[in-house]
Amino acid sequence: MSSAPFTYEPVGATRDDLTFCPPGFRPLFVRTRLGEGGEVFRQAAEAVLTWEMHRALGVRIDATADRAAPDVDVTVTLAGVVKAPCRIVWTAEESRRAGWAYGTLEGHPECGEEAFVVDRTGDGTVWLTVAAFSRPAKWYARAGGPATRGLQHAYARRCGTVLRKLCADLSDA
Repeated sequence: MSSAPFTYEPVGATRDDLTFCPPGFRPLFVRTRLGEGGEVFRQAAEAVLTWEMHRALGVRIDATADRAAPDVDVTVTLAGVVKAPCRIVWTAEESRRAGWAYGTLEGHPECGEEAFVVDRTGDGTVWLTVAAFSRPAKWYARAGGPATRGLQHAYARRCGTVLRKLCADLSDA
């Protein structure tokens, strides 16, 4: 773990409320249906917790551990050039909920927190929720304006599409 401070407050706010968004930040909330059943939930949870989903997106993940855990440092590299340093602020591995959130560190183009959570509802449906609050931290994120927000939403939707494909053909049937 690095000692670099987070670039925002309140750290860990998405743990209990994925829709939380402090003043001055922009919210993001994208929910994707992955399928149904325990096997879909287990596969999806494992793919999220071990960076498999992110790697399948085509982004580079450099992490100080093979699995998401509090205080693990993660650098996401997009398009081979944009480096986004983060640190895991919380994880969940429960019978019907699994996932984690990371918070931004100095050098990240944005400032805020992003969560990736797989949950299984009472009827057995499995969902991925990507939720965040953020604001630009680098000049190019500010200059991108609405295009930057569009890319963030597209990335969140792509997470759901990729994870659904990783879990294809699994069911409790």
